[in-house]
Amino acid sequence: MPRRRRVFPAGMVFHVVNRSAKKARLFNTDSDYAAFEQVLSAALEREKVALFSYCVMPNHWHLLLSPLENRALSRFMHWLTTTHARRWRISRDTNGQGAVYQGRFKAVPVSSDRHFIWVCRYVERNALRASLVERAEEWVWSSVSTCEPSRVKLSQWPVSRPAEWLTLVNTPQTASELASFRKAVRTSDPYGDSEWKMAAFGQCGPLKPGRSRRVTSVATVLEK
Repeated sequence: MPRRRRVFPAGMVFHVVNRSAKKARLFNTDSDYAAFEQVLSAALEREKVALFSYCVMPNHWHLLLSPLENRALSRFMHWLTTTHARRWRISRDTNGQGAVYQGRFKAVPVSSDRHFIWVCRYVERNALRASLVERAEEWVWSSVSTCEPSRVKLSQWPVSRPAEWLTLVNTPQTASELASFRKAVRTSDPYGDSEWKMAAFGQCGPLKPGRSRRVTSVATVLEK
């Protein structure tokens, strides 16, 4: 069955994630992480896409972003992944040895409200949740890092950043919250309140081959 074209409307926020093929390690050294950030920065200069937060992990990465024009996200992600994969192979002299990434990226529409805040927390506390650091801001390769000046240009958020942001990022998210969001990622369901999700389905259409426009019931237990 041919894959259906996914639609990423301008102005909508998306949580995007991609992982290495066979869960192999992508980044072993600081130079590996820095090389990816350089490609990410170049992609932002090429395409009209706003980046709000990101985190680069040993075998995957998370981006929270919004295309500023239709089709910009697809072009952005294609150039980002193919360019990084090509440079990654060249740096290791392993050209022709299979895919670097597991496949197409996953993109989940996110409502520009408290759900946006929650997903930003999720993205920026990834290294802390994986016990790679004791505090989220200690992980250099993310938008929350306070270790070095920002190397990747970030855009202004569509909502106000809460006070004491670092404290909030370092506060654990509940198991039910994490389960809700991870289910949305697995199924490519929009992440927001029910009414907004219906509208998002209407704008984006089915995000997976063979998927209907029925809204999956997802319990979202979020901070108010």
